[in-house]
Amino acid sequence: MNAKRRTRGHFPTMAQADVPQGRTGKHKPIVSAIIADLDHLENGAALKIALQELDDSKENVRSALNRVTRKLKRNVATASDEQFLYVWNVID
Repeated sequence: MNAKRRTRGHFPTMAQADVPQGRTGKHKPIVSAIIADLDHLENGAALKIALQELDDSKENVRSALNRVTRKLKRNVATASDEQFLYVWNVID
């Protein structure tokens, strides 16, 4: 009889129920703050976020914001200059 031998894997295992669900990336605090402020923003106004306040590049924060707003099916726009990132709600 050929019994199947189970080889030891390269990585430890854990119960699937204990696996954390969802992604909490390094951009979550700033993106959550932007979304919260957008919820209270008046039409025709834009958030003005100092680039020095960002923990990462404006490109990476923009990408993270884009991922979240697409997931939430929200239409927002961004612009930037040398000092600030501007974010506003796009009204259809």
